[in-house]
Amino acid sequence: MSCLQTIQDYGLRSIGLGERLLPKSDFTLCEQFTLIGSGMIWNVYFGIMALATGFFLATALAVGKASSNIWLRKPSEWFIFIFRGSPLFIQFFFAYFLFLSLKKPYPMFDGFTSAWLGALIVLFFNTAAYSGEIFYGALRSIPKGDIEAADAYGMSGWSRFRRVVWPTTLRLAWPAYTNEAIFLFHATTLVFFSAFPAWQQRGDALYYASYFADKTFNPFVPYPILAFYFILLTLVVIGGFGLVNKRLNRHLPAAKKAKMQFRLNLAR
Repeated sequence: MSCLQTIQDYGLRSIGLGERLLPKSDFTLCEQFTLIGSGMIWNVYFGIMALATGFFLATALAVGKASSNIWLRKPSEWFIFIFRGSPLFIQFFFAYFLFLSLKKPYPMFDGFTSAWLGALIVLFFNTAAYSGEIFYGALRSIPKGDIEAADAYGMSGWSRFRRVVWPTTLRLAWPAYTNEAIFLFHATTLVFFSAFPAWQQRGDALYYASYFADKTFNPFVPYPILAFYFILLTLVVIGGFGLVNKRLNRHLPAAKKAKMQFRLNLAR
């Protein structure tokens, strides 16, 4: 089988298109690159969807935590504390068995026991908590001069928040938020280890990398391929978020623009 034929057969296997049966022996590099790359579709899906939806919940949590209203502040504080204080793997574990227990009396929860929805909800809550804390710190770091200038222009309430407070918050928080986005994409590999099952062997990238490692008893080929794909994904995230960062800081002198800094996260 040529490499082109392998790509045609297995390139979209992770989403149910193409060859259903996995190769059983005599694995080629093309097969490993193709199937692990196919699994990356799910990792990208989890990361993008969790970021896109978690951004809005994170905004609400940051504003709630900074609020003087105790009924807004305390729920936000506890939500952030619980999801930042507990390991992501444990969150996957408890969420799966919660959805499984709800599935029996309420069949509408059937989809929640699948990784595409159940695991996504966990990632959504988790990144919202981390991002909410980042945005909260940026809210508290807004220079008083910006607020005073908005007051001098007669802005108040929603107008001041939309035109001054929130844009400044994003500008201050964006480098740290970029690190959170990178780590979230890396954290999607935990879906494979969670209780959420891979339906009909349609798993993520780590699922296929582990499959090849188990079959060949040689982890030094599939896992470096997996790392290669995630390095490429990280470069894409850095590039995309870097463009947004330049947009947010376009009005500042070059010497004052917030620079993107990336630090290694050893634990979540």
